[in-house]
Amino acid sequence: MRQGIAEVVAPDPDPVDTRLGARLAELRAERGWTLGELAERSGVSRSTLSRAERAEISPTASLLNRLCHVYGRTMSQLLSEIEAEPALLVRSAEQPVWEDRASGFVRRSVSPPHSGLRGELVEGRLAAGADIAYDRPPLPGLEQHIWVLAGALEVTAQDIAHHLDAGDCLRMRVWGPTRFRCAGPGEARYALAVVLP
Repeated sequence: MRQGIAEVVAPDPDPVDTRLGARLAELRAERGWTLGELAERSGVSRSTLSRAERAEISPTASLLNRLCHVYGRTMSQLLSEIEAEPALLVRSAEQPVWEDRASGFVRRSVSPPHSGLRGELVEGRLAAGADIAYDRPPLPGLEQHIWVLAGALEVTAQDIAHHLDAGDCLRMRVWGPTRFRCAGPGEARYALAVVLP
């Protein structure tokens, strides 16, 4: 198994993981792909893909990113597909939260994607020491604005590392690999505005 695409075995399947697994299986079936074909396209093993579709594992952010790239979706779009149609007003208690337990990454969909809108707003939290690398964007040319709310965050894009302190904002279009790292000592909390190309 490749580093960064590790899986977390879920003792009792989380309802979100169950819905997510079912949606991943639907997306593959819509395209008429076998697990082997999806494995070739994504670079993820057939067994990991199968276990994710059956909710035997909780997929990591890196694994979901690879699948989003293959399916032409952002992570927020994929996660919104397993939730009910989002309302115009999203109360704090109703904002979907997803956690990558392997990396210490928590993602709150503050303003989930909605048909007819190109932008969304996400709150990210990285635990001290968390390091997440994405080998490709879910959609080439995706526009991102990363505003650090607390702590410090290092974002690497196009082989350039940017150190961001609280209040700093990095604006970019994502074409290749990116990396989000929180060196600590505390967690990093940031707002991420995503705009579809």
